[in-house]
Amino acid sequence: MGHGYYRNDRAITFIFEKTMSNSKIMHKTTHKIMIIFSISFLAFIAWVIYLANTAQPSVFFELIAHIPYGDKVGHFCLFGFLSFGANFAFKLKKFSLGFFKLYWGSAAVLLFVVIEELSQYFIPNRTLDATDLIADFLGVIVFSLITRFISLYNDKSIE
Repeated sequence: MGHGYYRNDRAITFIFEKTMSNSKIMHKTTHKIMIIFSISFLAFIAWVIYLANTAQPSVFFELIAHIPYGDKVGHFCLFGFLSFGANFAFKLKKFSLGFFKLYWGSAAVLLFVVIEELSQYFIPNRTLDATDLIADFLGVIVFSLITRFISLYNDKSIE
């Protein structure tokens, strides 16, 4: 009897180890995908900013112009998705700022947002707009909360 349990224990241990090693591979792959997504998305945003700064036409600007509050929705989504990807690219690392815990990825995006929005003051064909900054911040906050919920769900599903 004891001998049979020993074989089952070894089998269970083997399956557990295989599952854990596959899980680590999956996490590494997911992490790499999030890094690639974040860098690509940042490059896209940089390109859009370049087009706006140089007053060049774009199909994106035309599309946004036809959507009510399209500019604000665009700011919300662009910087929200960027912070989401950056949070996972930074492996959900956080730091404390007073009573708040901030993701490093979100903090990096917020810094980028503030610099980019304030730089518009110095560019002749751009307009510094506080509501754009608010939409950017709201996007980062909402997508940071989504990041938090996903990370909590994943922690519970692993247990």
